[in-house]
Amino acid sequence: MLNWASRFNICLFLDSHAYRIAPHTFECLLAVGASEQLRVPADRVPDPFSLLEEFARKNNSEWLFGHVGYDAGTPSTLPGKALSDHPDGVPPAYSDPIGFPDLFFFVPETVIELNKDHLRIGVPAEEAEQVERQATIIFQQILDSPSRARGPAVTTQEPLQSKFTREEYIETIQRLRAHILRGDCYEINFCQEFFADGTVLDPIAVYLALSEASPTPFGAFYRLDDHYLFCASPERYLACKAGKLFSQPIKGTSPRNLPDPEQDRLNRENLYHSEKDRAENVMVVDLVRNDLSRVCLPGSVRVEELYGIYSFPQVHQMISTISGELLPGMGLGDCLRETFPMGSMTGAPKKRVMELIAQYERSRRGLFSGAVGYALPGSGADARDFDFNVVIRSIFYNRASRHLSYQVGSGITFNSEPEKEYEECLLKAQAIRKVLDGEG
Repeated sequence: MLNWASRFNICLFLDSHAYRIAPHTFECLLAVGASEQLRVPADRVPDPFSLLEEFARKNNSEWLFGHVGYDAGTPSTLPGKALSDHPDGVPPAYSDPIGFPDLFFFVPETVIELNKDHLRIGVPAEEAEQVERQATIIFQQILDSPSRARGPAVTTQEPLQSKFTREEYIETIQRLRAHILRGDCYEINFCQEFFADGTVLDPIAVYLALSEASPTPFGAFYRLDDHYLFCASPERYLACKAGKLFSQPIKGTSPRNLPDPEQDRLNRENLYHSEKDRAENVMVVDLVRNDLSRVCLPGSVRVEELYGIYSFPQVHQMISTISGELLPGMGLGDCLRETFPMGSMTGAPKKRVMELIAQYERSRRGLFSGAVGYALPGSGADARDFDFNVVIRSIFYNRASRHLSYQVGSGITFNSEPEKEYEECLLKAQAIRKVLDGEG
């Protein structure tokens, strides 16, 4: 499927890797081509989510796929805004060499649904005979796609660089702890970028290697012209199923130790009982409850699971689940506007920590810590089902400029130990480094 799909300028492949985190709908979804599209470039408009709501309502009977970049939700707090208490004066106006639009959605020409017991190919045709004929042709094209020898994922790459030295990162965490002590915020998600120029890679090989090293429930292979995302995300940002909203933020990470089952169990237990991780988690749960209350019926928002521990190949994660009943008339764009950016990638209180993110981070986030996903066709006035991940644990690539990057972060509270936060960043990037170093 990927061999066939990657020849299209627009394709999005979503893979649950057989995880069944509720609410669960598809094992895999693939969307290729675009009969309609909405593109909001990096210079933006005041409210891109209103454009998305209009686009979604116009195409209510169609599938929608696409993404929202972090900066779509922060038009007034990008790096470059003059902030009087910035330690070095006014921060520079950072560019985003990867170059994804702030927001992009499309109505696909072809949708392929893959579940355990069936494969369904959807094509834009009205007559049943035409649908069957086109679907048969596509299926045969997929079968005829040449098999690929698995060569190296990355063939050429300059050494990876970081926007922070270890010492600079630790000093910045100390500054953020000072903000928390002053009462500016309670918790902030702080991220750093690693990048390399002159990179030549095989997009499909990179995605497959990343998926093998770190299969996760919200993985994605995404091509938009020369812009690529290879995503191994374990986190759901927002889903709607039968008029009920779900958000499942992650806060709390500990390493796996597969060779030593007893130590692995202890790592899991220690994460569950960690006061620091519980404090982070409950703060983001309260933030998400507040966000959902803007689009849900009064009194319907509830915490379905608190401090749940879920295990993935590289790490144990603390995940909570918050749900609510959607208000009548709320559409896709409305839900994203009121809840984006997600609390797990910002902090509390959200507005102030977004200012601090703009102040202290040294990269535009772009699509990192944004969301990728889909919306099912709607039916009348009922809210359409949708599902979006949090774009983390991901590799980004611009084929035209040969620029590659990935970003990692952690939640900072006053009790954070800067050295351990730095190590947590490296732990989260473990699978990515294996792929880029040829070990995946």
